[in-house]
Amino acid sequence: MRLDKLLAHMDYGSRKEVKELIRKGYVLVNGNVIKDDDFKVDEFNDEINILDSEIKYEEFIYIMLNKPEGYVSATYDYSKPIVLDLIDDYKKRNLFPVGRLDIDTHGLLLITNDGNLAHRMLSPKSHVDKKYYLKYDGKYNESFIQKFKDGITLDDGYKCMPAEFIDLGDNEAYIIIREGKFHQVKRMMEAVGCNVTFLKRISFGNLVLDESLKEGKWRHLTNEEIESLK
Repeated sequence: MRLDKLLAHMDYGSRKEVKELIRKGYVLVNGNVIKDDDFKVDEFNDEINILDSEIKYEEFIYIMLNKPEGYVSATYDYSKPIVLDLIDDYKKRNLFPVGRLDIDTHGLLLITNDGNLAHRMLSPKSHVDKKYYLKYDGKYNESFIQKFKDGITLDDGYKCMPAEFIDLGDNEAYIIIREGKFHQVKRMMEAVGCNVTFLKRISFGNLVLDESLKEGKWRHLTNEEIESLK
């Protein structure tokens, strides 16, 4: 990879700005000062330093975000803040949310630039579990468990894949689904006569929301978490 491209990708400035840093001799590759901005580097094996700071290149980035209410799960929106606004770094690394959470839904959101992983996790053929905690208005009935297991039919006639309803009492529950239709959890609950008042995703496949992660905060996935997803 070209040295200036790598530095720009790692958010050390615009392509013009990093060219200037290189030409001023602020960048070393394997201990040697490099002043050619088109110098080719092995981004995985070369030792690259800029302003006395070593650069560790990551081809793919995996981030766990605890999404708060009020943010759109998208890479852009004309009128509302997006979840990527909460990520301070990696502005040029083509990050995107894996799947969507409604604007008023809280909880676990995986953000990455690994398209293959995202495709595998979102493919209906993969049957990746998504677990939600919810509060709702309405009266619980023991028949909910079997109805969700059989597959809830939504208002448009679509029959959902088998899901799991776990009653927690006091109008609280866990719901586990294996697909991601528009407003699916809310519509499933409406189909049994209830209205969701609070919704939070707590797991996505093998990835579980870090309870120490406050709303609006994020962290990198651990190597173990990444491997569990793959």
